[in-house]
Amino acid sequence: MGEDKDGVYCKVCGGIVPGTIDIKQILVDGKATGINHLEFIIDEVKKLGALSDAETKAELLKRAKELNFIPTKKEAAYAEGLLDAFKQG
Repeated sequence: MGEDKDGVYCKVCGGIVPGTIDIKQILVDGKATGINHLEFIIDEVKKLGALSDAETKAELLKRAKELNFIPTKKEAAYAEGLLDAFKQG
């Protein structure tokens, strides 16, 4: 019998397995905000080569949304924070 899984979860408590979390912080509207797998997201966008700031923000946001909850109303602020982290790293 096959199992469909949406992720890796603890078999005891059902929570996320700590080893699968890699959270780094960015500033979103001046507040430190955790982003899971930030380094991975940045590395994936760097592989795309030279992009404009607008294209870079769109690619960063797209990947970040796959691994993190980002409120629709805050997408622009997250995109700015992700771009700042991208330029620093």
